[in-house]
Amino acid sequence: MNPFSPENAAVADTAVPAEKPPPEGAAAVGPRPMGAVNWLGLWTLYRKELQRFLKVVTQSLLAPIVTTLLFLSVFSLAIGDAVREIGGVPFVEFLAPGLVMMAIVQSAFQNTAGSLLISKIQGNIVDVLMSPLSPGELALAYAAAGATRGLLVGAVTLGAMAVFVPVQIHAPLTILYFAVMASALLSLLGLIGGIWSDKFEQMAAVTNFVITPAAFLSGTFYSIERLPPLLNELAHFNPFFFMIDGFRSGFIGRADGDTLAGGLALLALNVALWLVCLQMFRTGYKLKS
Repeated sequence: MNPFSPENAAVADTAVPAEKPPPEGAAAVGPRPMGAVNWLGLWTLYRKELQRFLKVVTQSLLAPIVTTLLFLSVFSLAIGDAVREIGGVPFVEFLAPGLVMMAIVQSAFQNTAGSLLISKIQGNIVDVLMSPLSPGELALAYAAAGATRGLLVGAVTLGAMAVFVPVQIHAPLTILYFAVMASALLSLLGLIGGIWSDKFEQMAAVTNFVITPAAFLSGTFYSIERLPPLLNELAHFNPFFFMIDGFRSGFIGRADGDTLAGGLALLALNVALWLVCLQMFRTGYKLKS
């Protein structure tokens, strides 16, 4: 029997029904249009980063609270009697905002740095890079999640501290601005550190020799007016000083430096770090090798 005979061809044609057109009003099947920004992908990555640290609440939220309250109690007991006031403000009220800011910046940095480094070590960073997300969308999702963790830790820590310290809010918008700028800046720094680091030892070096000293030497536990003139001038070049001083001024109504200049400096630093992160994702620096 000839398989190519006209009879068999006719049978084959009748065996496969013709494709019916979609019903009237039904949506056409095809790729989802994303537009200029892939909002769905951006939200998905942001939510994934949020869920990552919310699954370990004991480490991500409770640990900073306990550490901050320990600092508060130790410094209050050790220095409280010797230094009752700083600039007319009770010492514990002066100290509390600095400790809250320290918890904010450390949490924001750890979130992005830890997420990127773990993804690189485990090798699943390629899954993120292959997603239909632009470099800007990747950087924004990671940075926003880190900033969210920093702000959340700051809010919870402040609430816990308010039980022991009388917290007065002098300028709420100032508090919010400097909290957002600080958490965003450290989140971007963590993103850069996570991309640059190849192992946990390198990330620990950044934390121990850059982040922690800068936070401790920026007026967290004291007023920089008590420093010698040279150290006082150098403190004004420390971005952590602008964060803590501006954030504290929203609570106590006074600042050691120029709050407006500090706020603009933090904004400029955030823009600069954002451009660095964008370039790192565009070139795949230490991500695609």
